[in-house]
Amino acid sequence: MRELVRYLLDHAVIDFQGDIAIDQVRQFLRDDDTRESRQLLSKLIEDKGVDDLLITIADCLKEYIRVGVTEEVLRDQLTVYSES
Repeated sequence: MRELVRYLLDHAVIDFQGDIAIDQVRQFLRDDDTRESRQLLSKLIEDKGVDDLLITIADCLKEYIRVGVTEEVLRDQLTVYSES
């Protein structure tokens, strides 16, 4: 059983349901005047959309499946993405 659990955790995939466009991201960030939100928006404009963000974040969050994907973990990953 232990090996099966390890295998399943190692091969789990995180995906985001639904579509999100850069305009929606702007709406979510419109009242957030932090450096992090401005940096993220600049990165998304540079990347010409959110596709790379979603793929990268899903991949990075995979390592947190065992310990939990929390709002703080996701916020940290968004900051790391925007700084890359």
